[in-house]
Formats: sequence, C-alpha cells, structure tokens
Amino acid sequence: MAATGFALTAYPIGAERGYVSRAEAANRVLTTLEFFWTSPQDSAQTGSSGFRGFYYHFLDPATGTRFGNVELSTVDTALLLAGALFCQSYFDGPVSDEARIRALADSLYLRVDWQWASVRPPTIGHGWKPEEGFLPYDWRGYNEAMLMYLMALGSPSHPVDPEAWEAWTAGYTWGEFHGQRHLGFAPLFGHQYTLVWYDMRGIRDQVMRENDLDYFENSRRAVLAQYRYALDNPGRWAGYGPRLWGLTACDGPVNQMVDIDGVSRTFQTYWARGASFTHVADDGTVCPSAAAASLPFAPEIVLPVLMAMKEDHGEFLFGPYGFLDALNPTFTVDIPVQHGRVVPGRGWYDTDYLGIDQGPILAMIENHRSGLVWETMRKNAHIIRGLKAAGFSGGWLAGEDDVDD
Repeated sequence: MAATGFALTAYPIGAERGYVSRAEAANRVLTTLEFFWTSPQDSAQTGSSGFRGFYYHFLDPATGTRFGNVELSTVDTALLLAGALFCQSYFDGPVSDEARIRALADSLYLRVDWQWASVRPPTIGHGWKPEEGFLPYDWRGYNEAMLMYLMALGSPSHPVDPEAWEAWTAGYTWGEFHGQRHLGFAPLFGHQYTLVWYDMRGIRDQVMRENDLDYFENSRRAVLAQYRYALDNPGRWAGYGPRLWGLTACDGPVNQMVDIDGVSRTFQTYWARGASFTHVADDGTVCPSAAAASLPFAPEIVLPVLMAMKEDHGEFLFGPYGFLDALNPTFTVDIPVQHGRVVPGRGWYDTDYLGIDQGPILAMIENHRSGLVWETMRKNAHIIRGLKAAGFSGGWLAGEDDVDD
C-alpha cells in the first residue's frame, strides 16, 4: 500500500521529466484511484480491500483484495493518501480526467475514519484485523507516522482529537549521536517519509520551537550522524566509509549467524537497519535509499556516495531502474541466501527493487532539483489544515490563509 502511494507520487514526476506524457500519467493515476474508490470496503475476513476508508497493508495483485491475514494499516493508508493528495494538487487542469482525479482523491481522503482508528484516544492505533479487532499498539514518538497524524488532524470529515499531536510528540526522544543532537529514530526512512511530501523547511510546531530547529534540520542531523557512524565503523564492516554508508529498512542476505574470517556475525533478511543514540541495528547491509532519499538534507555527502556506489558496485548494484535495494560487502560466504546473490570476492547484492525504497529516491531527487513535490503539496488545503491543527507556524505557512472545513 505504501509503495502505491510512492507510485502515485512518481507519475507526475515522470510527466515533468518527459518519461511519460501528462495525459499518460493522469491515466495511470485515474486508473489507480478508481480502483481504490470502487474496491470492496467491509469487515469480511476475505474479499475486501479495506474497511472504514483504510486499506490492508498488502493486497493480492491478482484480486486487489486482502493478502493473507495482514492488518488494516493506518500508516500505510496515510502513505497511499499522500500520493493521492499530491496528484490532486498536481493535476489541476480543466480536462475531465484531471477533474476526476481531484474528486477521487478528495473522496478517498474524506472517507477515512480516523476517529474510529483512535481506539485509545487521542492516539491512533497501528491497525485492525477482522479476526481479532484492533491491534494493541498505538503510534507514539518520532517515526514515519508523523505524516499519518498530520493527515488525521487535517481531515474535514473524521479528524482526531486536537490533543493527538501532543500525545504523539510526548514520545519523542532527544539525544546526541556522533556529534549531532537531534530527535532520534535509527532507520533513515523515519526521517525521510513525511518529508517526501511535507516541506518542513522553516516551519515549526511547539516542540521544534522549544528546540530551536525544524524537522528538515533534524533530518539533516540524523543523516550526518549516520555518515559519521560509518566513518568510525565500530562494527568493522567491510567497505564502510565515505564511499559506502546508509542504514534503513531493506532486504538482507540471510537470517542467521555466519562465521566470516573467524568472526561470528549475525545477519538479517528484511530488517529495519539503523544507527542512532536510540539503538543500533547494523549487520553490514547498506541500502542506497538511505543516502539517496536524503539528498535534499545533505547533498554535500550524498551526491559523492551515490557516485561512488555506482562506480564501485555498479555492475552488480545498478540496473535499468537505478540502484537495487541493498548490498553487503562483508557477506562473502558461499551459502544459500534468501534474497539476492553472493558475488565471489565482492559480497552480497540484492536482485530486487522495493517500492518503499525506490519511491523516496525518485521523489527526493526531484525535491532537490526543483522542489516539485513540496511546492505542489503546499497548495493542498488538506495539508495546510493538518499542519495548522498540529500547531505549525512560520515559514511558508505564515502566508497561508486559514482553510475552510
């Protein structure tokens, strides 16, 4: 579901860059939004795509309905909606397809019942399953769900309690890591996802006003800290340094302990890798998206590492859609792997592209080049409403009039 939100974001970028025409991009968006609007929404265990406006974490591509017994996901629905709202503001032309896109995005957003998902108010739960009801966890603290709370607060139909933002930020953890004081979250995707769509430069909520920075600067500091962590390389992983760094959720080779050059090391398959003062989750697997999707935050270190990764590993890491998902130069053992392949003398390389990693790469490159996603979303009334409800002010928001409900 999240990958679809990134795909919806990719289509207008493709139109801007001439990969497809505007009409072709609009047609893809319209087809996607029509599916989500008309797909079954009910509480059945099988045969539906979602419930109460939310969608299941994964849908079976053959049927468009719930995959296995996955949960109805609040945060993944928010990521889907982010792409839809970007398309709503981008496709502003008078032609019928673009008018229909705007109407469908609005309908999808207004249908989401955030109040229902706030099962333990004022926070929002992780999800729901028809077999067992709501999951016993709520979203608190700093991570990718910041975007979800902003959308839930901005809803003109089913907004959560205004106290939800304060409850969310009450879980924030501040600290210092490799010389950078910032709000902590170990995997870099948590510092990237919300900022794919929300221009956080110069606008602040109460927490950021008290700490004299903004969320954009906070993300920059998290990136710089990870860069310094790689230079120091406390785990002595092969290749780490200015030409190879970046930890986030991604594929990995195996889920087991392996002896390499007389050292027993534990590796993971898909894992939320990261490094911060909160915790370190590192098995030597680097994800290009960790650096590439941080391009606007720290171009002075991101551009060189992207060029270096392509130069050093391009034959095995770079394909027709850009960087493959991950690599691990430490993992040189010739044993069966769950993902990817081991190249003798080089290490492990993934053979997959993951939408939740590729999408942020594309969007953040475009934000760095032109600010397209940010500037487009700054025109969306729902986005402005949510930010103001969370107490954001200053910067580009200072010139925005109050939006109507």
